[in-house]
Amino acid sequence: MEKGQYPVPPSETHSRRGGNNSIIIHPVEIDTPNHQVSPAMKSSSSPSPVVYGEPGHSKKWWPWLIPAFVIANVVMFIITMYVNNCPKNSSSCIARFLGRFSFQTFKENLLLGPSSITLQKMGALDVKKVVDGHQGWRLISCNWLHAGVFHLLANMLSLLVIGIRLEQEFGFVKVGLLYIISGFGGSLLSALFIQSNISVGASGALFGLLGGMLSELITNWTIYANKVAAFITLVVIIAVNLAVGILPHVDNFAHIGGFLSGFLLGFVFLIRPQFGWFSQGYAPLGYIPASAKSKFKTYQCALWIISLVLLIAGFTFGTVLLLRGVDANEHCSWCHYLSCVPTAKWSCKTEPAYCLSTQIGNQLNLTCSSNGKSSVYILPGATSSQIQGLCTELCR
Repeated sequence: MEKGQYPVPPSETHSRRGGNNSIIIHPVEIDTPNHQVSPAMKSSSSPSPVVYGEPGHSKKWWPWLIPAFVIANVVMFIITMYVNNCPKNSSSCIARFLGRFSFQTFKENLLLGPSSITLQKMGALDVKKVVDGHQGWRLISCNWLHAGVFHLLANMLSLLVIGIRLEQEFGFVKVGLLYIISGFGGSLLSALFIQSNISVGASGALFGLLGGMLSELITNWTIYANKVAAFITLVVIIAVNLAVGILPHVDNFAHIGGFLSGFLLGFVFLIRPQFGWFSQGYAPLGYIPASAKSKFKTYQCALWIISLVLLIAGFTFGTVLLLRGVDANEHCSWCHYLSCVPTAKWSCKTEPAYCLSTQIGNQLNLTCSSNGKSSVYILPGATSSQIQGLCTELCR
């Protein structure tokens, strides 16, 4: 799972339950010596009853929203490739037999996908357009775009594996909100730290689902078996995926922001009533328990309140900073290492390149600002998209 970031082009530059009709019946034995029993029950010669009930958390929801999200992402990628139209806007393409759905060259996009210009047009996260152009919708739209076939496949497979299990357990409303809000949180943190490049991908929302799984395990700790092993496994999975984010061109701030948002949202959306509370609902008439069980444990309620407060405060504070044009890197000199750690094998430089262009007749002269390379093209009536595509290739 990874959310990609790409250089900025220079000039524009769903309640319904179903699916499983079988009902899981759990025997709940009532130990009458430890409880008060009504006179009517005392006069009965029958033995202590065994009441059969169906605890609410054993019900499964039919997952449809997560597959719908996958379809939506695939459709958006197809539309993006249609708009990209590589043969028209670039001098060379991969798989030209696909026509306008062919891919940009590996020099421009290693993930088999469109150009950064097209991604920007389709709604990639571009901080300048969010702040100066008042295009806040990009904080959401960027989560439905992908940089290439490899990027799309990795994220959608992860979404199916993680999301379907959560939707079966908690339903489409909670999981849908968890996914979308986490995606927003990932975009918000990314926009505060990565302001020179554009960013796309669903991995911020995916990390939100992972964060939700972790907090769900914590807040519902008492109902699980093998909880420690499950906790360690989940933490290792999260850590490994976050570690991948230190590679260049991977937006780890979106991963971290999505994970933190999902972690807090899990305490709010994925809380389960304790088992004893369900048992009370299936007790026979006249049965009086020694003490009534509350629906939630005290620590669950405390985590619910704290998480909700932190979410509201964090989103409000982050949004205000973003709209004021604050670059968080200026207030945290080491935070950029959370997204990319430079080594002898790669660089973390993300300064955008641009080209100086002059056109005389059919002759187009381009000079790249980053490497100083110059090239002359015979291109009558060159469009802005064509020039930007040539510039991107020249600066590689």
